[in-house]
This record gives sequence, structure tokens and C-alpha cells, in this order.
Amino acid sequence: MTAKEDAPPNRPQYPIESVDNALRILLLLGDRRSIRLTEVSEYLSVASSTAHRLLAMLQYRGFVRQVEGSRAYEPGPALTTIAFAVLRQTDVRARVHPVLERLSASLGETVHLARLDGNTVTFVDSVESARAVRVGSRMGMTMPAHCTSSGKALLATLDDSGVRELYPKEKLTGLTSHSITKRSVLLRQLAEVRRVGFATSDEESEDEVVSVSVSLGEYGGAHYSLNVSTPKSRMSDVTREEIAAALAQAVDEVAAFFL
Repeated sequence: MTAKEDAPPNRPQYPIESVDNALRILLLLGDRRSIRLTEVSEYLSVASSTAHRLLAMLQYRGFVRQVEGSRAYEPGPALTTIAFAVLRQTDVRARVHPVLERLSASLGETVHLARLDGNTVTFVDSVESARAVRVGSRMGMTMPAHCTSSGKALLATLDDSGVRELYPKEKLTGLTSHSITKRSVLLRQLAEVRRVGFATSDEESEDEVVSVSVSLGEYGGAHYSLNVSTPKSRMSDVTREEIAAALAQAVDEVAAFFL
């Protein structure tokens, strides 16, 4: 689809014209190596002064830059940064997915790859267990970091001051009756995570679901963790240690991919 084709369906009920016009300029840049003010004005059917203000704001944020010695505009460094960040994160998922498959096959449980986003975690990939009774995939879901083992494994890579910045208040919002609801309790648990090398969740994000996670490290500018989730009935102290050991081995395997 080119920038000049009809607009996509599902147009918002209350569109913001200036935002839409700025995005259309970026789409136009996808079709052409450079654009001029008059081209933008004609393409958007707006006055030259309006087109100039839009380009000026995009230039201010680094999405376009003016070609030296010319009045033309070309893609700016912000677009390049975003493009490479997306590609790197896609590459992380592609490289790690075979590890998720092997973990799920060997342990017989659902395995997730999660990314830390502030004080939340986003589950970016998953391999679901083949067992009849299993934990379902959370791929695409975002949850409070302190309510998941994935989030706690990632928060534990920060120092206490970094955690306090993400959680400025003592009271935390939980997802279940087992969730951590005090920052002081979270800090104590994170200290234990750092000591033992893995994080756990015992029905803290969902009833009857327990999990074990380890930090995978930083790749492509984002921090990831590996997670194995099981029904509570299948988790024991021995099983937890076995899962933690398998996850630690997987971390070394993933690290070797990126050497």
C-alpha cells in the first residue's frame, strides 16, 4: 500500500487531524527518498504554512531532516533508531524461540519470553505446553511487573533506588489475593531473587498458576526474561529447582547466540 492509496479502514471516531497529517508525511517518505514543502502541501491539501509547521515539528523530534544545501526533507535519525530497534527486538524473538521450544518440550510446560517496560512486563513470545491441563499462552499481554515472576526477575537486575523510582508509593496494586501489595515486601523478595538467581510467582498473577523466571539480559536495548509457568498442582520444591537449573542453562545458550 502506498502513501497515496485510500486510507485504511477503522478510522477513529474522533481523529486528530494534525497527528494524522504528520503520520501521512512519514508514510510519504516511505515512497520517496526526499520531499519538498510544496509536495507536502499538495499531498495533504493544506496551506504551505501548515505544511511547514508540521515539518518543523517532525524535524524538531528528529523524524525528518533537511537535506544540506536544499529545501528538501529526508528521513531523520529518529526513524532510523525506531526501525533498528524494532528489527533488533524481532531478531531477539527469532533467535530465542527455538530455546523456548526446547524448554517447553523438555519440561512439558508453557514457556514465555517477557520484556520489561517500566513497571510492567510484556510477554512477547510463548510456546504453550501440549498437556491437557496447562497454563495458557500470555503472548501479547502486559501485566504489572511485581505480580509476575518474569517481572520480579527483571526488577531484581535494578538496584533498590531504581525500583523505588518505578514504584514511588509503598502501596502496590495486586491482581490476586496472593499478589505483593507493598513496596517493602517487593524489595525483600527482590533481594532474595538476587541471592538465589531466579524469581518465583505463587498465584500472584492468576489463581492456580505458579511460575519460575530468570533474567535473560539486555538485547537490542530491551531487558528480557525467560519464564516457565505450570499449574500449581504440578509444582514442588524439587520441580522448582529443576526448572531454575534448566532456565539458567537456557540463559547461557541464548548468550552464545549474541557473541
